[in-house]
Amino acid sequence: MTTRRINPVFKAVNRPLTILGAERRLFFSALILGGATFNLVGSLLCGFLIFVALLIFARWATGNDPELLRILLNSAKFRRQYDPAKFHDVPVEVVNHA
Repeated sequence: MTTRRINPVFKAVNRPLTILGAERRLFFSALILGGATFNLVGSLLCGFLIFVALLIFARWATGNDPELLRILLNSAKFRRQYDPAKFHDVPVEVVNHA
């Protein structure tokens, strides 16, 4: 008789890595764009407002789907697969081995 093997599962392993509630890549993207806006415009307030707006968007995106950034970046590579308007029939053949 075989015994059942029980493996512990830790919740922290499956959670996305977040900073201030936003996924870390989205957080750093918001930080970089806020800093770039500060350098471009020369206004600390403008850079901070852009950072806060992008951070709010990043927190919303992380709350809905932590892998949203990966999906968006991959959709640019595989346009035909993700475009519902470009549907092509796939020929399927059913073979009965009787």
